[in-house]
Amino acid sequence: MKSQTDLEQMLRSIDHRGYPAYKDLRGSYQFVGYVLGIDHVQGDPFAAPSRLSVRVGKAQAGFAPEMYEKEHKRVALSDHLLRVFGRTLADYTFQAKGSGKSGLIGVSRPGQEILARTACEIQNGDVLVRFEVGFPANGRTINAGELHKILFDYIPQAVKRSLFYKNLRAEEVKAVLELAEDEQAVREALFEKGLVAFVANGAILPRESGVSQKPMKNAVAFTSPKEFEVELTLPHRGAVKGMGIPSGITLIVGGGYHGKSTLLKALEQGVYNHIAKDGRELVITRDDAVKVRAEDGRAVKHVNISPFISDLPNGKDTVDFSTEDASGSTSQAANVVEAIRAGAKLLLIDEDTCATNFMVRDELMQQVVSPEKEPITPFLLQARELYEKYGVSVILVAGSSGAYFHISDRVIQMDNYKTLDITARVKECMEGEPPLEKLSLSKTPIGAIFGDEVKKRMVKVGRLEKKYDEVKVKQFGKDSFSFGRDNVDLSFVEQLLDSEQTTTLSYCLKALAEKLEKAPQDIEALVEELDKQIRREGLASLCKGSYLPATLAAVRKQEIYACVNRYRGLI
Repeated sequence: MKSQTDLEQMLRSIDHRGYPAYKDLRGSYQFVGYVLGIDHVQGDPFAAPSRLSVRVGKAQAGFAPEMYEKEHKRVALSDHLLRVFGRTLADYTFQAKGSGKSGLIGVSRPGQEILARTACEIQNGDVLVRFEVGFPANGRTINAGELHKILFDYIPQAVKRSLFYKNLRAEEVKAVLELAEDEQAVREALFEKGLVAFVANGAILPRESGVSQKPMKNAVAFTSPKEFEVELTLPHRGAVKGMGIPSGITLIVGGGYHGKSTLLKALEQGVYNHIAKDGRELVITRDDAVKVRAEDGRAVKHVNISPFISDLPNGKDTVDFSTEDASGSTSQAANVVEAIRAGAKLLLIDEDTCATNFMVRDELMQQVVSPEKEPITPFLLQARELYEKYGVSVILVAGSSGAYFHISDRVIQMDNYKTLDITARVKECMEGEPPLEKLSLSKTPIGAIFGDEVKKRMVKVGRLEKKYDEVKVKQFGKDSFSFGRDNVDLSFVEQLLDSEQTTTLSYCLKALAEKLEKAPQDIEALVEELDKQIRREGLASLCKGSYLPATLAAVRKQEIYACVNRYRGLI
């Protein structure tokens, strides 16, 4: 390994030379207390910035093993260090001058959620951060003096202030780790108490705006109805009360703009832990929950939607259903089946984003249009069995149809962001009501999508277009990326919250597509294998060679499934 003195000498030797001479700097350099890695050098000052890393050894970093030995604490601590490092670097970005991206110093900017990221990792006590630097130039001539400021002044200051435990605020680190332990305790309590979600009293659910995930100021704090209130004993906060939603079928009802969708959105994002002062720190949903909706126009490949849709007039096979342009009902049927096959034991549904004919057919419509003429078995008629036989719970926001009252276990009303239990009142209103008619129940039982006996979903991809043995991938923010000539649209995968998660999914798709190019394979088995690989070996296992991007964030198995299912290259 080279020394920082070697790096200084190299900088002097390449000063005022053409920009490509910067590539001579690639390598690792021992600084006082850490190792600086120059992992990739940009081609010119206007290209994507150079990629650097810093590794602080366990002894120098000074974090006690109990701070990172458990995964939830390690992820929370890494997230905190990344945020502190990012705030510190912000003081120095563009202080070094030059053309193009000269002087830029950039690092991952996490949102309100806490996710494992390649931008900061703790590996057996070592702290490793990855970030970007725009190497300075005048035109396309190297300005080594300005880069010297970055490498020997700005970065050392940021490392010293943010990656050594002795220089951090001990009370802040303690609070981060205690919150992580409390959040983990709630997750464990869900299973112990038969709950699918918990919302603590005092939680702030509304967000600042449609484009901000920060909590709304002066918002109504959440209070659980007494009937649903449970008390959890957490390691650090002690006794905490809040609404516990048991497994089963739960309806959320109320007038428009009273907070129904706000509650559901908080539950959607409760699959992730949140930072302190977010307001949703103790809004915890079981981590396999999936939000499902209609998605007109999506591609569907080899999915068994027959429990919901069968006997189509055109004779199209719904046991092995494929289309390039799904309707609202077929897309939602596919989304439900895919979520269940991805391991979801809780479905989150908002009536406003659903296909009406998939969700419900009232009795009069069933009488007017005879069952043999209607290929759709509404979700209403399958949801009860879905829970009772296979343990898949449902939380549904309903605003216009009372049909789901027939099958609900409990009904929550949102009234000006206040939460009421109206289950008993609903039962009273339904006294004397005729039982739910099942005039159009599917010939295919819902069990057709469960169990090992279900037919394997065999898919492959066509010949991948590659350059230098790689498929070209280009990302377009959080919602989509191109993979070769195909666009993968993730805009309706609503629990995907971070563009770095989208980057990770593009790597996942690349790894899967390379296997599927050879021969048809069981896609579900491949995704399970890839998910286990990531859990076992980390995000680094997705990347070939020694270079690891600083822009990968953890994804759930359910999002990997969702990404693959929306790739139009499947055949």
